Amino acid sequence: MKDHSNSGPHSSPRASSPSGRRRFLKNSAATAVVAAAAPGFLLSKSPRAAARALKIGFIGPRTGALAGFGEGNDFILSGIRKHLAKGLVNNGSNYPIEILEKDSRSDSKHAADLALDLLQNDRVDLVIASSTGATVIPVSDQCELHGVPCLTTDAPWQSWFFGRGGSVGKSFDWTFHFFWGLEDLVSVFTSMWTSIPTNKVVGALWPNDAEGIAYSDPKFGFPPALQAKGFHLVDPGRFEYASDYSPQIAAFKKANVEILSGVLPPPAFATFWKQAAEQGFKPKIATIAKALLFPTAVEALGDRGPGLTTEIWWSPSFPFNSGLTGKNSAELCAAYEDETKKQWTQPLGYLHALFEVALDVLKRAKDVDSPASIRDAILATDYNSIVGRISWSGEPNKNVCKTPLVGGQWIPAAEFKGGLAGQSFKNDLVIVNNEHHPEIGLQRKLQPLV
Repeated sequence: MKDHSNSGPHSSPRASSPSGRRRFLKNSAATAVVAAAAPGFLLSKSPRAAARALKIGFIGPRTGALAGFGEGNDFILSGIRKHLAKGLVNNGSNYPIEILEKDSRSDSKHAADLALDLLQNDRVDLVIASSTGATVIPVSDQCELHGVPCLTTDAPWQSWFFGRGGSVGKSFDWTFHFFWGLEDLVSVFTSMWTSIPTNKVVGALWPNDAEGIAYSDPKFGFPPALQAKGFHLVDPGRFEYASDYSPQIAAFKKANVEILSGVLPPPAFATFWKQAAEQGFKPKIATIAKALLFPTAVEALGDRGPGLTTEIWWSPSFPFNSGLTGKNSAELCAAYEDETKKQWTQPLGYLHALFEVALDVLKRAKDVDSPASIRDAILATDYNSIVGRISWSGEPNKNVCKTPLVGGQWIPAAEFKGGLAGQSFKNDLVIVNNEHHPEIGLQRKLQPLV
């Protein structure tokens, strides 16, 4: 499989007619070579063999500041490829599936370049991408521009939608996203915060990136929601990731902040949290999005890791099964831990679901040689995945499907008896607030930071 991550500028223009371009590909000599190279059983068994491989381009971070999001890529991709060993059936034809994975390097520009390469050079049928706005926004923009269907996940829907110029009167034709929204995050965070007595003063760490800008938005972000719920916000302003967070810490101490919140990658928060301890900033609650998703990131904080809180989009306790494999959330996590000897992480479920939905779309498309037909299959999706039901029903808009969210707290594994059997990890992420999704079981009450 080619990897164009280091390729230079692209000179081959995209065909003016996507459907015509695909009919040409279907009958081209290059495609015949792909079909000839396919395993014999794909060409001889019923249903009848198709003339070419269907290509899925996948972009996500494996290296850089967001590398934690890609830690489970090998495990998920290996499982999906094994499941596709006999191909995928569409309209009575059996198609080999080729998955072209690319490393975004946690860089927006590189993600955009990779997407363009997949579209112009690899001629993929469907693009999928995950892991924060730094990846999904530039990838989606390229697909929208070139008229190729795209599925993304793992970024609050507002940062994906409004961050790309979407509005009440403006939506997108080719790009679709599933994840929770800032309204869900605010509800989960504030529900956790009100369970412990505080002065309701919230200090915000919102950087100058896609998520930070979305979280701080005066219309749909945290500020109006916190005010409506009676919290006082201390926001030192947008900032670049730095080696010195003294200005923010000083502002929080001066305002007597008892609740810390923010959205930072793990390395940036580790630097902040270390300096907060050194400078005597000790909130009662610290709830950080993104940075506290990964067990390795929490372990790196030492004895100041347990007690921190974050959102939980998916865990072994979520009561959902994969429509592709039939496995439930706990079984997927246990299989990952058994195979890799690493602790489960939240992106595992969403990456699995991303491939589940992509394959379901390709199975149902009336004409896999037509981008519009694949797009229409996305719009018609009604699928039960390992992260819950996926359906673009028009709410909050035609391009977005919302998924469940609950609140979690990291605690020492020795204190939690409900973990996966046989695990021997240092900390566990447990569900401490399920107010808005009672179907997802509560595991423990929130405890203040010690």
